[in-house]
Amino acid sequence: MADESPKGKTRSNWPRLLANLSALVCVASFTFSACTTTPTALSEQDLTPYGSVQLTEGDTLSITFPGSPSLNTTQKIRRDGKIELQSVGEVTAVGKTPAELEKEVLKLFESQLVLKQVSVTLISSDLRVFVTGSVMHPGKVSADRPISALEAIMEAGGFDVAKANMKSVAVLRLEQGQLKHYVLNLKRVLDGRSKQLFYLRPSDIVFVPERAF
Repeated sequence: MADESPKGKTRSNWPRLLANLSALVCVASFTFSACTTTPTALSEQDLTPYGSVQLTEGDTLSITFPGSPSLNTTQKIRRDGKIELQSVGEVTAVGKTPAELEKEVLKLFESQLVLKQVSVTLISSDLRVFVTGSVMHPGKVSADRPISALEAIMEAGGFDVAKANMKSVAVLRLEQGQLKHYVLNLKRVLDGRSKQLFYLRPSDIVFVPERAF
């Protein structure tokens, strides 16, 4: 069932994409040949835990004011994407990073604060992604924190080692109406030759293709 989201219809598009997953075999094939566009380049944010996380409904936040502890609060983002802060009312949190929300909260409380500091910390997150292809238990994976593509595969039972092409794992992401695909060589990570982990966003699809024999 698709989740409602104040960001629009982004999540509701995934069941249609999953239903046509056979078409993505071309996208995530062994060679990523002429049937695909150039894979999306990896960014520093994608390789950093919480670096690219955008808040979503169901996330639990700790908001602290170092100079005014009476204002400290722990909030769960409501289904309408908002939290409620004393003396300032409702604030939209969904779609912002913790750093962006910090700046907004600081601006709202600035006239009340002696020490102009606010900290927003993501305590738990309702992260749901999909793992398919050559893994032991394909399907939806849920986590309460940002996880990497490799961790999501492990949650899905791990690679089907008899078939999986660990060198060309694809991550498919629908972002602002555009379908992006990333190509990850997780064999290098498992062999200890790379420490580069790719962190997922809600509704990402991780596809592990089969090796070419």
